[in-house]
Amino acid sequence: MTRAGFACKLRATYTTDPLNGVNVPPNHDDNRQGILLIVSGLAIAAFTGAVMKLLADGMSVFQITWFRFLGFAIMMLPVVAWRFGRAAFRPARPKMQILRGFTMAAATVAFVSGARTVDYADAIAILYAYPFLLTLLAVWFLGERVRWEGWAGIFGGFTGVLLIMRPDFSGVDSGVLYVFLCALIVSIQMTLNRKLGAYSHPLVTSFWGAVGATLLLSPVLGGVWQAADSREMMLILLMVVSGGVSQTLIVFAFARSEASTLAPFTYFEIVAAVVIGYAIFGTMPGTVSWIGIALIFACGVLVARSLSQPATPRRQPKI
Repeated sequence: MTRAGFACKLRATYTTDPLNGVNVPPNHDDNRQGILLIVSGLAIAAFTGAVMKLLADGMSVFQITWFRFLGFAIMMLPVVAWRFGRAAFRPARPKMQILRGFTMAAATVAFVSGARTVDYADAIAILYAYPFLLTLLAVWFLGERVRWEGWAGIFGGFTGVLLIMRPDFSGVDSGVLYVFLCALIVSIQMTLNRKLGAYSHPLVTSFWGAVGATLLLSPVLGGVWQAADSREMMLILLMVVSGGVSQTLIVFAFARSEASTLAPFTYFEIVAAVVIGYAIFGTMPGTVSWIGIALIFACGVLVARSLSQPATPRRQPKI
C-alpha cells in the first residue's frame, strides 16, 4: 500500500512551505499542525486501505489499483497546474519519477493481494516493516549512519513483524508474504523519495507518481477488466476521494514539521487499522499480534530517533 505523502520522511533537517516552496524554520504551532495533519491523514489512509480490501472481494487488484491512481492523478492535476503552471509537466528526473510510479503500483497490488486473506490490522502492522527496511537501504545507498540503538530497533522491529506473521515449517500464508513484499517495495519507494526530494516539490512528485502508476497499469487492464456494479462504483469513488485527501494531508504534515517530530505519530495508522478492522470486518488482533504491534511501535520510534544526519548535504527542492 503506497504512501506518496511520505516523500519528505527522511528530510529531517528542514521543512518546506508548500505554498511557496521555500525552506522555513519549524515552530511549535507548525508542529502542532503537522501532528494533527499526520494523524488525520493516516487515519483516512487506513480507511482507504479497508475500502480497497472490500473491493478486492469481487474485483481484480490491478483494476482497483488503476482506479486508485487514475483518480488521484485527476484530483492532483488542477492543483499542480495552478501552483506550478507548465513547469509541473516538465518534472525533474523523469525516469526516476516513472520508476517511483512503478513502485507505487507494485506496492499497492501487493498490499491488496495480501489483505484479501490477512486480518486488516495485522496487514497494516506488517506493512510497517518498511521503516526498518528503509533504514537499511539508507545506510547502504544513501550514506546514512545509524547508532547502536537504531540497529537494536531494527532487530526488535523485525521480531515484532515475525510475531504477527508467525511463520512455521509447514508454510507461511501467502497473504502475509504479499504484505511483506509491499513493505519491501515501499522502502525502495521511500529511497527514491529521498533522492527526488532534492530536485522536485513533493506535490509534483506525488502527481507524477500517480501518473506513472496509471500508465504502467493500463496495458494489463484488457485481460482483467470487468464492469463495476453500483456498489463497487460507490466504493471506488470513496477510495479515490479518501485516498486523495489522505495523501494531501500527509504531504502537508511533513512540509509543516520535521520528520523526527512526526515519526512517533506515523504508527497511529496501526491503531486506526485496529479500530477500522473491528468496525468493518469484525476482527481484532490476537494476543501475540498485540505484542508484535507494540514491539513494532516502540522499535520504530527508536530507529527514527537514532538516525543521524546524512553524509551528503541536502539541496533546495525544485519543481
